[in-house]
Amino acid sequence: MAEEVVPMTMPDEDANATRALRALEHGGESVRMRAAMAVGTTPDPRFVRTLVERCAIEPEFFVREMLTWALTRHEPSLTVPLLIDELRSERAQARGQALHTLSKIGDPRAWPAITRELMADADDEVARSAWRAAVALVPEGEEGELAGVLATQLGRGGRDTRLSLSRALIALGKPMTPVLRAAMTAADPRVRQHAIATDRLRRDPDAGFEFAIEEAKRLVALGADGQEG
Repeated sequence: MAEEVVPMTMPDEDANATRALRALEHGGESVRMRAAMAVGTTPDPRFVRTLVERCAIEPEFFVREMLTWALTRHEPSLTVPLLIDELRSERAQARGQALHTLSKIGDPRAWPAITRELMADADDEVARSAWRAAVALVPEGEEGELAGVLATQLGRGGRDTRLSLSRALIALGKPMTPVLRAAMTAADPRVRQHAIATDRLRRDPDAGFEFAIEEAKRLVALGADGQEG
């Protein structure tokens, strides 16, 4: 009977993995960036948990983006469950970066985890990430229901937050139209302005969001709802 051959990890591979994992925690931004790139270039299941944990605390935007890229290079069966767990974290960055990464991975198994609570998160960055993830993952036929949830956030936040929501609604296409039209007659003038601006941006993307907002403010001041036809 032939002796069974058991695959073994080479010592050099173990040493390289250890160095890469340590480099992800290095004080230098460029070192962490290179480490994340290396981990993504040569995916290894041993890296996944550390990558997810690092996303929650990494202070530099571009390094976080590289960490997300590295996670997308690993098997979704390994990454998605850990990222879903992060959505329950008390740390806003952990929730937001997990949502961002799930939207990049695009695995439909993550859809049930994109809850109404996340889309209404008190942290604007988390909410924005949740809107983008929801639009990326929404199953066919559920776009109208999602539009209704997103519409509850109309009028929220500053320019960037409102623009993110407008883009998310527009990305849903026709299913969002009835919800948007209803919001254009809402009692809250901020909701009306945002809904009208979103509709303007939908019909004329080249006009720019600032122009759409100013036009919406003018129409609300005049008592118009911005609907045509």
